Amino acid sequence: MKMNWKGVMPAVTTKFTTDDELDLVMFETNIRAQMDAGVHGIILGGTLGEASTLSDDEKRILVRKAVEIVAGSIPVVINIAEQTTKNAIDSARKGKEDGASGLMMLPPMRYKADDRETVTYFKAVADSTSLPIMIYNNPVDYGIEVTLDMFEELIACENIQAVKESTRDLSNITRMKNRFGNRISILSGVDTLALESLLMGADGWVAGLVCAFPKETVAIYELAKAGRTDEALSIYRWFLPLLELDINSKLVQNIKLAEVATGIGTENVRAPRLPLIGKERSKVLNIIQSGLKTRPSLPAYKLLQTS
Repeated sequence: MKMNWKGVMPAVTTKFTTDDELDLVMFETNIRAQMDAGVHGIILGGTLGEASTLSDDEKRILVRKAVEIVAGSIPVVINIAEQTTKNAIDSARKGKEDGASGLMMLPPMRYKADDRETVTYFKAVADSTSLPIMIYNNPVDYGIEVTLDMFEELIACENIQAVKESTRDLSNITRMKNRFGNRISILSGVDTLALESLLMGADGWVAGLVCAFPKETVAIYELAKAGRTDEALSIYRWFLPLLELDINSKLVQNIKLAEVATGIGTENVRAPRLPLIGKERSKVLNIIQSGLKTRPSLPAYKLLQTS
């Protein structure tokens, strides 16, 4: 499938049973809810997907199952977050074998690579595969920034095509557009800056709370791209308290609680994560319940077909 790095791409959670096995039934329920809402792709194995706790076999099962579910209708992207170049290349190979349409790539894990090492890492993986690649640029959480000068080197690889922009610096979108034009697609990676990013020219949104609220998320994107900013802003203002659950160290637990509330997920997480308890749980549930009580009516956003 030819990748079109635009639109809403959920960074989906991984569903587990109470016995800590993959829950492929609920996984399919959620993926189909995303598809019904009109998302433009599926991203597996990110932070929300609890990738660091998954075995290689489990990642491959999830990719194959997602590819089966979407049946060619939208792309499936697998995240690569590895400590060595060798393992990253192997992950890219497995992703292609399992039917993934593209890769999302973090810089090397644990070791804080310098600029030269980071560029060499990305280029080595890009040269090893024909799959299109989106660089995940998140220096806040992962300690390595992919600068514009580094992107200047990276775009020598034709299959490095997009960036998940999570620097938290909105002006970076304009800098990238000024320097690279449309050579690199830009997808917002921060839920609480998503609409602002779209209005500044971002091409899409790698979203988190979409896991529980897919229709509202896609509606914001479609309305923003159609120039119906006031309508997008109205939904976004309602959504913001929920979106803030994504910028928290317990984002996985938070979003899984929201998925339970909307009927498309379970609360099961994999240790060392544990479900929320006490005041922390009550606070999150209050935010979710408040959002559900005031959930907005949505316009016929699918008819806009902006993407």
